[in-house]
Amino acid sequence: MLATRIVTGVALIGAVLAALFVLPGAAWGALSLAAVGVAATEWATLSGLPRPAWWLFVAGTLAIGANLLFTPAAGFVEGWPTGVVVAVCGATTLFWVVVAPLWLAREWRPPPLAMAVTGWVVLIGAWVAVVQLQARSPWLVLAAMAIVWIADTAAYFTGRAFGRRRLAPRVSPGKTWEGVYGALVAVAAYALAIASKAGAAGYPGPVTWAALAVWVVLAVALAGLSVEGDLFESLLKRQAGVKDSGRLLPGHGGVLDRIDALLAAMPAAALLAAFFLR
Repeated sequence: MLATRIVTGVALIGAVLAALFVLPGAAWGALSLAAVGVAATEWATLSGLPRPAWWLFVAGTLAIGANLLFTPAAGFVEGWPTGVVVAVCGATTLFWVVVAPLWLAREWRPPPLAMAVTGWVVLIGAWVAVVQLQARSPWLVLAAMAIVWIADTAAYFTGRAFGRRRLAPRVSPGKTWEGVYGALVAVAAYALAIASKAGAAGYPGPVTWAALAVWVVLAVALAGLSVEGDLFESLLKRQAGVKDSGRLLPGHGGVLDRIDALLAAMPAAALLAAFFLR
């Protein structure tokens, strides 16, 4: 099982990196939309959508993405106009900041229609974010994703070593507050380590102490959102009575299992890039 997990993980990382750096914006958008389409099938299943609605949700996800990517009105030319990114990623970030915490706290079970609308907000917002960041620079995508990966890794090891207080025992019993603290500290250190690359990433001003402090706070906030995304998918799986969102990736479960934290963090990262980078 471990060997399968490692082989699958290495293959996934290699394929994503190759596509991220080799493909032009529209091709990257189409490929990542295909991955979102697979995630949409898993979301529809976790949401308990009946078969006709299941197909409509998946088809609707792909149709929304294709329209944003290929119709002239959306204005995609190696990235969208800022207004499109702010509207789409802003709505998704608002969901994660305002709605999702209440959803988790109260363990809501919305009706299928509400789950479908939520799925479109979450999946399309994350997809737009990843495509827009890649249009700016593939390195920017990696830098944003690294926040999520570092947070997840640090939370795992810190939680195993020091975990005592459960973060959300009814939703994800393995997660602890100590793991979260470890994740936030690790991301703060990462933010400090890459601050010198701000100019190359497109930050127009000097990297003052004040700017550095704001950057660390924002990076830590993105890490916090990633934890929320992980918990949110755990809640959906628990309510659906399944361990994994799917079986597509040997040793890793489904696509949603691999991108749950990214779904919450990437739209906010794209917004920050839109406002703070050239």
